Amino acid sequence: MTVRPPKALSPSFSTAGAFNVLEYELMSERADALGRHGLKVEKALAALAALKGDASRDLRERVLDEAADAVWAFLIQREICGLRDSRDVVRRYGIPKEVMARLGIVRRKPSEA
Repeated sequence: MTVRPPKALSPSFSTAGAFNVLEYELMSERADALGRHGLKVEKALAALAALKGDASRDLRERVLDEAADAVWAFLIQREICGLRDSRDVVRRYGIPKEVMARLGIVRRKPSEA
């Protein structure tokens, strides 16, 4: 029969406990960042939805690019958190296909063309 000493008598410093505290803090930061990115996606999609048909083409392109960048950053943050499937996010946030088509595209600045 194995006898373990009571936890009250175990040393207060252990690397396992420190690791757990650090891992908890990292998970907390990841979750906070995921929430911030989700809010940015909601804001960008609301700006896109607020555009009327009479908006200039340049303005619509800029808003589409901003929405695509926000969604791209959000999906990357989800992958960092271990959430690989993006189908639920697309459905839940109602991300338009025109935004999904622009994900990950690196755009040149007008001065680079």
